[in-house]
Amino acid sequence: MQLLAIRGLKKSFSLYHSPLDRLKERLLGGLRHRDYCALNNIDLTLSAGESLALIGQNGAGKSTLLKLITGVLLPDAGVIERQGRVTGLLELGTGFDHELSGMDNISVNARLLGMSAAEIEMRRATIVEFAELGDYIHEPMRTYSSGMLMRLGFAIAIHADPSCFVVDEALSVGDARFQQKCLRKIRAFQAQGGSLLFVSHDLTSVKLLCNRAIVLDKGQKVFEGTPEAAVNYYYQVIARLEATENASTPTDKTGYGLKNVQMTSAWLHNGIVKTESFSAGEQAYLCIQVIAQQEIKDLELGILIRDRFGQDIFGTNTALLEHELPLNFPAGQQTQLELSFPMNLGIGKYTVTLALHKDMDHLEHCEHWWDNALEFEVAGFHTPIFSGLTYLPLTLKQTLQ
Repeated sequence: MQLLAIRGLKKSFSLYHSPLDRLKERLLGGLRHRDYCALNNIDLTLSAGESLALIGQNGAGKSTLLKLITGVLLPDAGVIERQGRVTGLLELGTGFDHELSGMDNISVNARLLGMSAAEIEMRRATIVEFAELGDYIHEPMRTYSSGMLMRLGFAIAIHADPSCFVVDEALSVGDARFQQKCLRKIRAFQAQGGSLLFVSHDLTSVKLLCNRAIVLDKGQKVFEGTPEAAVNYYYQVIARLEATENASTPTDKTGYGLKNVQMTSAWLHNGIVKTESFSAGEQAYLCIQVIAQQEIKDLELGILIRDRFGQDIFGTNTALLEHELPLNFPAGQQTQLELSFPMNLGIGKYTVTLALHKDMDHLEHCEHWWDNALEFEVAGFHTPIFSGLTYLPLTLKQTLQ
């Protein structure tokens, strides 16, 4: 069943240089504003039990789209069809009266979300308990911090029994423990068949929580696919490397970039033989074959290791390793690079993404970004047995008092 269907959605705003120009236009006539198209011809669907992410740069139209979906804004054109209750956590403070107490705002905000008086009273104690605000629940909300606003807003929205739960960047505030509590609640909501519409710059969370993603850029939908493919496309968008004669498309398995210098192959070995299987703590060597079409100087090599869920486990580049010198590549010559590191990772399968770029990151000048260049597995231990994602050597000291 489709909970949400959007067709041809458009939204524009009138931008004025000053409030005075707005007043002059009303009183005297004439055009004193410019139109800004926040969203143009957006189509999307969300089915029951599905989790959809919206990603894009600031100003891409993500928050505007969520406000249209939740009814905070009205579209200029297009159709929004909803089935069931859609609740969410948008900009902090949305739907609250800051002069009222948190307890009173439970009633105000919950009614805006479509809850009946009986539903509110039935769930009030659960909302208060989840928010963990203590005596502050009886204080005016103008005294609340951003983290406290997020706690109460999330508690009300998730307990409103939604068919679709909408989450904007608000979860990025507050303490880590409560964020983890919210994520556990979202996972439980998903496990019970709830649908999620998720906006975040935390791309690891996008991969973990969602099974489909849409990339927005300048108010347009530019990509739709799996979270991993969408994140890769988003990396290209923020690097401003759109498909040209010299910059490959994001679906190219050899990666994207200007490719004046290109990585042609990559492999791992343990100091003796090539292998894709290691034990935790074993020394690993990563070899990369590079060919330059023209002479390029002062490049940096970047590496990013992800686990099987797409989480970024470790990433760095030679610019961040301050003792490393930039790389130079003569025209027409093949070069081999080698990185060595202890494989201090937990049992599991991993991928390696590689990049050749200038400066501290790949955003301004990316020669070659090669996503998932190779795979490997950690299948045993050269260290004491441990659980989790990484091995940390510990020492114990006991002092008698």
